Amino acid sequence: MTEKKAVVLLSGGLDSATCLGFARRDGFTPVCLSVDYGQRHLVELERAKVVAKANGVVDHRVVKLDLRAIGGSALTADIAVPQHDDVSQLGGGIPVTYVPARNTIFLGLALGLAETLGATDLYIGVNAVDYSGYPDCRPEFIRAFEQLATLATRAGVEGARFTVHAPLSGLTKGDIIKAGVAMGVDYSLTHSCYAPTPEGLACARCDSCLLRKKGFDEAGVADPTRYA
Repeated sequence: MTEKKAVVLLSGGLDSATCLGFARRDGFTPVCLSVDYGQRHLVELERAKVVAKANGVVDHRVVKLDLRAIGGSALTADIAVPQHDDVSQLGGGIPVTYVPARNTIFLGLALGLAETLGATDLYIGVNAVDYSGYPDCRPEFIRAFEQLATLATRAGVEGARFTVHAPLSGLTKGDIIKAGVAMGVDYSLTHSCYAPTPEGLACARCDSCLLRKKGFDEAGVADPTRYA
């Protein structure tokens, strides 16, 4: 039987770990791709390695691409990560933690890897319900990238059709966690915080921490996160 491969973008966070679970559930052999883009929360890359190993991933690649040269985000520049006391304080606009063109770049890298593998399926853990206002998490972006993938690759010109799977897109954070638990995802291995301590503990007050905590509360699942 021919092995069916898919490229899974794996950050080491809650969403990407769940996305990996979906790829495996869908019958794919996952090839995981993580990106060291100069993010201040580098601990997530260590978590990505742990998550990949725990899931039996044989092929896990890390691409180094320093987006600090571009900046413009609290994750890649000397800009403070916003802190809040409660999830209700999160604003409705695009926050400073948005990294310009990040998902476009990540999917571009995943597309290049997929083409070299002869694969046509990409998985990304974007979420358009409980998300922080990022424009590159919307379903419209995912569909547009699929069209780009067909136009921009030799495989596409030769008749291949790429599919970008975003299985978390229409789920709340609580629903994502419920789905992950059902698939056996170990969330204690993951990291979501934008402003961790030097020891790697989560700050409990950034957008990502607050949405993560909200998700575990909604799912009725004990939060295994180690907070400062």
